[in-house]
Amino acid sequence: MQPIHTLHDFFVRTGADVHLYHMGRRVEPCPLDALAHFEQDAAAWPSPWQGQARLGIVFRLGDIVDPLIWFLALPLDEQGQLVPAPRDAFLQRLLVILGHNAQRADRQARESSEIENLMQDNPLAFTPSLPFQAMLHAQATRDTGRPASAHLEPVEAYLSGQQQVDWQFLGLQGLADFTVRMDDEAARLLAATLPTLPDEVLNSLCYCLEHVAVPTALGLALRDRGEQAAAAGQVETLCACVRAVAGADESIAGAWYDALLSDPAACGPDLLAAIAGRGWELLEDSERLPRFLERLAEQPSADFASLARDLALVPRLRLPVLMTLREARRDSAIGRRLAGLGQ
Repeated sequence: MQPIHTLHDFFVRTGADVHLYHMGRRVEPCPLDALAHFEQDAAAWPSPWQGQARLGIVFRLGDIVDPLIWFLALPLDEQGQLVPAPRDAFLQRLLVILGHNAQRADRQARESSEIENLMQDNPLAFTPSLPFQAMLHAQATRDTGRPASAHLEPVEAYLSGQQQVDWQFLGLQGLADFTVRMDDEAARLLAATLPTLPDEVLNSLCYCLEHVAVPTALGLALRDRGEQAAAAGQVETLCACVRAVAGADESIAGAWYDALLSDPAACGPDLLAAIAGRGWELLEDSERLPRFLERLAEQPSADFASLARDLALVPRLRLPVLMTLREARRDSAIGRRLAGLGQ
């Protein structure tokens, strides 16, 4: 076998059946080629989060029946490129384990157990939030042709409005399975029932919807619920809808973001974090991005430097963010924030 220098090498050379997922800004499939280009310093990580490339890796080795799952947070430099040393140390430990077991008769069982244990004291390992874990499980089971969880059926019955189910018994995994497998008809029924959903159900549902494409009718329904929440002062529900609507067409999501950003009273730190965290693609706009950064700078309790730096790590936003900061007038909110950082 040729030498293994990267994670991509490991999965290819071992013949692993592997599925990669972004676990930073959104849970979504990550092509294996994207990892290869990243590890070869040929490209910055496309979806950075808090200075890291966060990956969910679902794979099988050899005759292992149940897939192993790794959650790895690879550190990035200021250009969004891989800092290789921690990855190299992890690979070295992994190869040592494989080498120790190469001659054992019970190799498969030992490899599975020890590779899994490798993550327990691994400085690159992280534990995703429960919604992220649920969405990874939902996407992985769909992508590998496995059935959804048993929690899906009551969720389908409840959200379609066709059967009375006590919403307190709905599981987050069922909501995740529903959003991942949602077809046009399910989305249409959901849009019709969305106005009457309890806030608790809506918020949990939005934690899942923020990872998938949102059809037009559902996007409009989310905006309506978000506006109602804003009028009622329900910040958590407003932000949940703002995150979820990011997957809708720009004519819906972008227009709502513009309306929110035009209202200084609406732009609290939680709302701005929601837009940056899930709606970053909608900030690829020559007017929306400067307006967002200005609102962010106006919020004394917002961590302007950290959020701006995180957005600048997104390859498609790096130059626009830097140009906006560089061109800001000294007497603007951005200019004053930058002056404060330099003191």
